Amino acid sequence: MKNLITIAAFVVIGLMTSLYIGFGYEENQNIAAEDEEVKGLNEKVTLKFSYVTAENTPKGKAARYFAQAVKEKTNGWVEVEVYPNGMLYEAQEEFEALRNNQVHFIAPAFSEIAVRDNKWMVMDFPFAFENERMVKEAFQGKIGELLFESIETSHYKGLAFWENGFKHITNNIRPITDPKDLKGLTMRVMPSKVLSETYHKVDANPKTYPFNSVYSLLSDGKIDGTENTLSNIYSKGFYEQQRYMTISRHNYLGYAVLTNKSMWNRLPVEHQQAIEDAMDETTEWLRTHAKDINNEMLERMKTQNVMEIHELTAEEKEKWKKTFTPVYKQYEENIGQELIKELKKLQKKYDIS
Repeated sequence: MKNLITIAAFVVIGLMTSLYIGFGYEENQNIAAEDEEVKGLNEKVTLKFSYVTAENTPKGKAARYFAQAVKEKTNGWVEVEVYPNGMLYEAQEEFEALRNNQVHFIAPAFSEIAVRDNKWMVMDFPFAFENERMVKEAFQGKIGELLFESIETSHYKGLAFWENGFKHITNNIRPITDPKDLKGLTMRVMPSKVLSETYHKVDANPKTYPFNSVYSLLSDGKIDGTENTLSNIYSKGFYEQQRYMTISRHNYLGYAVLTNKSMWNRLPVEHQQAIEDAMDETTEWLRTHAKDINNEMLERMKTQNVMEIHELTAEEKEKWKKTFTPVYKQYEENIGQELIKELKKLQKKYDIS
């Protein structure tokens, strides 16, 4: 009798185990799969945004606006920490930091990207763009599409084009009204072959230095001048070290907001969408305010009455354009015919070709 009871007990235990393994395991497996799908949505994500300009520039204001928008759109689950003024990395260092996930967003100037991707040199051509409307069309059209396609082959993902403004020339030696006035001047430029060649064409001496070293270089007299937007000239105090400024509008300074492609793909889809929405909102806000910020900085510098300011006339600008036309031919092959064709098409539309 004892043997029968023992056997029966083993049978019951076996059936219960089979039921648990056979049926209960499938249920648990489904739960695990569901948890995997939402993994990350119940964990706070902190992302770092590094940039080299000051906080009160168009890029600095946009970075803060973006951080706040992300926080709101993710109900606080994604926080963007903002690091201005090259606090973490200088411009070229940011690329490797982004690749290694030491930072998660950067907004380098086009010239900084051109160091790593020749196609981006198209944005550095002298007098390539006539006005902000033309720049916007380039960003939103085929030119912007081709540039982002190109940089993504290096495992960076392009999120947006951010605006700043047209660049102008400052120096401490003489008024600049004619291209030949640049002869012999040592000018700080960003690390772009096109920008350097532009100054070589008029026998100037272009030098590449980190952005956050420019003030001390001007102060020490190691460079004579620089080229930059009104907001950068004011916010970094360059105007305090310069006697002359030429409102030349010879190049457009804009930025591409980049992230790490692999990191991006690991984010939950809901976070990706929220970040993209925040970026779209920020980009539209910046487009409305960048020009106003630069104009405000110009008025402040005029009030300071530190520099002698000259704005190129239409006739003077035409002379500058003719002087620098050879730079286009020199770099067309490096950039590629597809982008050159798109730029020329845009220039023809705005009657500046």
